[in-house]
Amino acid sequence: MKNKPSTHVLGLAHPPIPVVRIGLIGLGNRGLLTLERYMLIEHVEIKALCEIRPGNLAKGQALLTKDGHPAATGYTEENGWQQMCCNPDIDLIIICTDWLTHTPMATYAMKQGKHVAIEVPAAMTVAECWQLVDTAERTRRHCIMLENCCYDAFALTTLNMARQGLFGEIMHVEGAYIHDLRSMYFSDENQGGFHNHWNKAYCMEHTGNPYPTHGLGPVCQILNIHRGDRLNYLVSMSTHQAGMTEYARRTFGKESPEAQQAYLLGDMNTTLIHTVKGKTIQLQYCTVHPRPYSRSHTICGTQGFAQKYPVATISLEDAHSEGGLGTAAGEVASVTTEELLQRYQHPFTATIGKEGALKGAPNEMNYIMDYRLIYCLHHGLPLDMDVYDAAEWSCITELSEQSVLNGSRPVEIPDFTRGAWKTFPSVSRQEEKQITL
Repeated sequence: MKNKPSTHVLGLAHPPIPVVRIGLIGLGNRGLLTLERYMLIEHVEIKALCEIRPGNLAKGQALLTKDGHPAATGYTEENGWQQMCCNPDIDLIIICTDWLTHTPMATYAMKQGKHVAIEVPAAMTVAECWQLVDTAERTRRHCIMLENCCYDAFALTTLNMARQGLFGEIMHVEGAYIHDLRSMYFSDENQGGFHNHWNKAYCMEHTGNPYPTHGLGPVCQILNIHRGDRLNYLVSMSTHQAGMTEYARRTFGKESPEAQQAYLLGDMNTTLIHTVKGKTIQLQYCTVHPRPYSRSHTICGTQGFAQKYPVATISLEDAHSEGGLGTAAGEVASVTTEELLQRYQHPFTATIGKEGALKGAPNEMNYIMDYRLIYCLHHGLPLDMDVYDAAEWSCITELSEQSVLNGSRPVEIPDFTRGAWKTFPSVSRQEEKQITL
């Protein structure tokens, strides 16, 4: 684990794959949507589908054949996912199952020589994060967590601006997952809920921040985490639980099993993270209040500020001021947020995003993420996100809970790169241009 010599897979690349052959595990609501997404991507062949409910497997096969694709090999047994991972005709395993099965499936797939793409979060414990890292390093396989929010247009634009130095030195960032999911927690799967209510069960047994990666991933990229800096320690605190119980009482009655059930997960969690180089990250989580959706995405630098929610805002220091941006007098400061978003639009959005829109892709950031994954595998390039991203962003789940349960004491965040972050370079503007076009 953490004390073994570093054999890192930072910048890992494999020979180009002419057609990426995919096996997909899990055909619930998320899995079926994932299948439809990859049917839009070139240089892809869906070779196998695994789902323990035959009806859902049939839905997946119908999606393929209706769109003119051949039916895939189907697996419905309890160990069908293991059989799929041993299939020599598969290059990439995509995992769309419940949280607790992500790591066991991913590590097994890598041991069978497969690259893996895991739905968020990739792991639920620090031990599982180390399992992903150790297995990826030992097998030299790609392991990516499918964090689509890193491909959000505003997030990509601010990433582009940060790499051009427009915010000055970035000192503080904020991310969040604020999303009213109360009805989903209590709904059956055929009504948009989770299979066997596994997500609600997690709320009964855990506290802290169980879903950190949507807010954390994009701001970690802006801070160049494990590219010259790393997450060092965190402190976390949660409110007591009230939202789930109140919703259950109103919806099902005070005496209902849903209302009588104890839920451990606090309504609102706030986690503060400190990096080795002295930067701070605020991360918040709330899914049981009637709040507007937000991932915050706030960037605070010595020369600029950006925030996506509730209203997209970018503010840059006037070029007249000391240490200004070196532009013509007042040029940057005088333009609107909309003009800045257009001026510094990321190449991914400008090219891949527009292509997705022409194809009718319902979600731009999903299309860009899927396109980039296949593009990099097809061209033999390092992936945009690696196993260290998956581990660093996912480990906050357990570590935030540890801090909450111990009076918000500081908790150390492991160095999953074993020191390699110190010398692995950040992405320069020229390098980014080369990998995006």
